[in-house]
Amino acid sequence: MKKLIALFAVSAMASTSAMAAIALSGAASVSYDDNGTAASATSYDADLTVTGTAGTTTVTISADVDGASFATSAASMATTIGPVTVTADMHDEVSADALGTNTATTVAANATGTAGEQIFESTDTSVTISVDAPIGDATVGVDDTGVLTVSGTWSGITMSSSTGDKTTVAGSIAGMDVSVTNDAGSTTWSLGTTVSGVALSLASSQKITATFGLAGNTMVVSSIPAVTAAVQKDGNSAGTGTNGYGKRLVASAASYSTVAISRSLTSGATLAATYSSADDSLTLKASVAF
Repeated sequence: MKKLIALFAVSAMASTSAMAAIALSGAASVSYDDNGTAASATSYDADLTVTGTAGTTTVTISADVDGASFATSAASMATTIGPVTVTADMHDEVSADALGTNTATTVAANATGTAGEQIFESTDTSVTISVDAPIGDATVGVDDTGVLTVSGTWSGITMSSSTGDKTTVAGSIAGMDVSVTNDAGSTTWSLGTTVSGVALSLASSQKITATFGLAGNTMVVSSIPAVTAAVQKDGNSAGTGTNGYGKRLVASAASYSTVAISRSLTSGATLAATYSSADDSLTLKASVAF
C-alpha cells in the first residue's frame, strides 16, 4: 500500500507540468423569500470549480466565492493505474457546528445547529486505494479499509453488495424505475415512473413528487412527510462511543407541500418561484450556471 501511495504522489507531481486540460465551471444565484408572515429576506450564493485532467488523472477544486474570502469547499484527486484506482480527498469539510468548534455543550446550545446533524466533527480527508477485477458479468472491488464490493448488471437489473452490510438493487421494470437499499438492516426504497408526460416519484420516506412540463419550463409539486421528534444523542470527538459523533435534537414538524415553477430565460439565467405551505411563503430565485 505504501508503494501505491508513493506512486500516486509521483504521478501527482508529474501531472502539474503536463496538465492537458483545465475546465472552469460554476454557478451563482440570488433569492428573495417573503417568508410568509415573517420578515422577508434576500440571500445569494456563488461557487466556482476548477477541474484539471491529464491522462487518467483528474484534479477537482471547488470554492465558495460569495463571502469575504475565497473559501475552499472541496479538493480531490483521482488516478487509475491498471485495475487500481487511487483517490485522495484533500479537504476536511466542516459542517455548521453550533459553536464553530468540535465541543458539545448543552442541549439548548446544540439545538441551534442543523436538526439531526452530528455534533462532533470527523476528519474526512483520506486516501483510498481500490482494486476492481471483472469476473464474468460481475466486478469485484476492495478498498484500503478491507471492504469488499461485488456489483454487476443482469437483465437490466443492477445489483451491488458489500461486506460493509450494504446491498443495493436497482433497475427498470415495466417502465418503472425501482431502487431498494438495505444498509445494516435498515431498508429504504424509491419508485419512479412517467404517466402521460408527468414524472412521478415515491420514496420510503413517504415523499411524493410530480414533475410537469419540458426541460427549461417545468413545475414540480411535492408532498413532504411529517418529521418525528428525536432527542439529542451525545457522542465524542473520536466517534467511538455508542452514539458515535452524536446527533442534534430534531423538533417535530407537520407535513407540507411545495410547488416550484422553473423557466429558462433567453439571457441564460433560470428564474424559479417556489411556494411552501409550511409557512405560506413564496421564494423567487434567479440563477445561472456556466
